Amino acid sequence: MPLPESIYIEVEENPNCDYMPMSVYEPRREPAPIRRVRLYEAGHPHGVYEVTGWSSDGDGTPVPALYAPVTDSGQAYAHLIFGGDWGIRFRPEGSEDPWSTDNQDQWGEPFIVLLDEKDILLK
Repeated sequence: MPLPESIYIEVEENPNCDYMPMSVYEPRREPAPIRRVRLYEAGHPHGVYEVTGWSSDGDGTPVPALYAPVTDSGQAYAHLIFGGDWGIRFRPEGSEDPWSTDNQDQWGEPFIVLLDEKDILLK
């Protein structure tokens, strides 16, 4: 079975996150929707976060976030989370606040690569 095509990610500076030059990843299988991940990010409490893709439509709107296991130099596998043309956005699990770049409990990234598959929460 052939592997999916390469994933190309380039995110221009926007209200959600900083500029990220083009990155290319070789997926090991087709990307799948993802809504939650476990994060250990500096400056944020460790724990489970909801994730969404972020689109430039309407000056910033949620779109599905996607997950794909990828081959990364030096690692057998890494775990890529990516989204819309304005990156991805995180908020604490269980938050009832709407997705917004004005919310201080949320933050955006162009994409994120996790090393531990246990941090990928597909269910």
